Amino acid sequence: MRLTTKGRFAVTAMLDLALRQDRGPVTLSGVAERQGISLSYLEQLFGKLRRQELVASVRGPGGGYCLARDARAISVAQIILAVDEPLDATQCGGKENCHDEHRCMTHDLWSDLSRHMYDYLDSINLHDLVQKQRACSSQKVVLHDATAARACGSSEVIAAQA
Repeated sequence: MRLTTKGRFAVTAMLDLALRQDRGPVTLSGVAERQGISLSYLEQLFGKLRRQELVASVRGPGGGYCLARDARAISVAQIILAVDEPLDATQCGGKENCHDEHRCMTHDLWSDLSRHMYDYLDSINLHDLVQKQRACSSQKVVLHDATAARACGSSEVIAAQA
């Protein structure tokens, strides 16, 4: 199973929106510029996110997008599924026809993995990601190794003197 660019970009764009929406509606052009994502691609993704009622659009001057519900009520799994990204590790897409139109021997293994992936991504909400991002961006990481920096996605590590 591979999470494609579509799912990654949707989660990234939603996190960008959640981080900035307290200042009013967020423009897709701003998200596109900050995240290096094509504006036309974002427009497609946000159309799907809007249809699933994860975001709401605000028209007119000062318009843009905002979350349609509280960030605690939006899971990563919901975002990924909203943009038609499957969370399925089976080769057959869950249809049980991957081996000469029959169920393959490892179907249950991949099906269980799909369920665990979904459960994990459903347990993380947008608010959790916002909190983690804010905590990581507000601190300089001082350590003996780069473990905490990797956890925060930081490339700025100040080496501690031994």
